[in-house]
Amino acid sequence: MYSTRIHETTIGKIIPEVCVSIYRNMKAEYLKVPSSAVEWVEIAQQFESQWGFPMCLGAMDGKHILFQPPASAGSYYFNYKGGHSIVLLAVADANYRFIYVDVGVNGRVSDGGVFRESSLAAAIARNLLQFPANETLPGRDMDVPYVFVADDAFPLTERIMKPFPFRGLTAERRRYNYHLSRARRVVENAFGILCNRFRVFLTSINLAPEKVEVVTLAAVTLHNFLCGRNVPTPNVEDFNALPGLPQQGGNRPGNLAFNIRSEFSNYFNSLEE
Repeated sequence: MYSTRIHETTIGKIIPEVCVSIYRNMKAEYLKVPSSAVEWVEIAQQFESQWGFPMCLGAMDGKHILFQPPASAGSYYFNYKGGHSIVLLAVADANYRFIYVDVGVNGRVSDGGVFRESSLAAAIARNLLQFPANETLPGRDMDVPYVFVADDAFPLTERIMKPFPFRGLTAERRRYNYHLSRARRVVENAFGILCNRFRVFLTSINLAPEKVEVVTLAAVTLHNFLCGRNVPTPNVEDFNALPGLPQQGGNRPGNLAFNIRSEFSNYFNSLEE
């Protein structure tokens, strides 16, 4: 076993400081939310050509970052899997790059709950992200918005498409779920690549939660840096990819959200005709 001849307490201070520097100096170029309709359309075109899902702005999911909390934390970070964690909420583009991250919510909160508290949810609700105008899906007549894809843990909204409930699925709904799952798995694959590049995420990190946050943010930023070159105790409140914004309102889907999902389902089923 190799030794750095540096006391682990010193290393425990150096690593977070280095991670802060990496994140702050690289985030503007390598971890940024698209700022124009043109950039969003480019992402959507890549999702359509590579994963067969048109008008998709990104794939959204949450990942538990396991760590060893201080005894004083009690069960605050205890998650449903039986470990202690904070949640990394992320949106990935079609090429496994992260275009939005929010990290730090305790692991007891569901992915949908993390999203509701995020700056992304608030920015979507206030229409601050310069999304492209609504369009028709190929060969269809109904205007629909560009959307994110997510799993069943997230709310169904006009901007988030999730699967139909798995109980009593018709063939048509099953076909829609297949196409959505194919696009949504991009973010799961991105998490897998991240963890294999930075294998600290394959175990429980022995750092305080605020230091785990900065390590995660630095790793995500470096992941994006590497994606661009390969074919496939700081104030953490400053680290969101979007500024803090008021919380989004209710979570109950309206009729329009159901209609939009039905239109996507009709589109995918029309491909089989």
